[in-house]
Amino acid sequence: MFTLAEIREAHSRVKTGADFPAYIQDMKILGVLSYEHFVTDGHIIYHGISDFYLPAPPKWDSVTIAPGGQTDKLKWEIKIHQEGMTDYLTFCRRAAEAGVEKWVVDTQKMMCTYYDRSGNEMVAEPIPDARAYVY
Repeated sequence: MFTLAEIREAHSRVKTGADFPAYIQDMKILGVLSYEHFVTDGHIIYHGISDFYLPAPPKWDSVTIAPGGQTDKLKWEIKIHQEGMTDYLTFCRRAAEAGVEKWVVDTQKMMCTYYDRSGNEMVAEPIPDARAYVY
């Protein structure tokens, strides 16, 4: 099974949203089937085979999640983050402002789905294959 140290190592190579597809490939190699990222404090729950799960501790003090999901704002923030215009912490703060409670990454379906505080799906995006990029 994977460890938090292995996940931290893979995450250390992520500088902007443009690095996300390669990070997801690393997660797949480690055996991460999915993970839930909670925007309130940055804690993550990683899921593997045979009901294995690994919680990661909070990364920041709790922030307020805006009521109601602002899908258009979220789509804009995702776009500029994927273009490398924001870092991870800025994206998380702006996601909270858009009403995102959490996002779920499914490495098998290669999907990232964002949810508001009521559990409503705001945006579901396919994750590009990192091998399609030329570095």
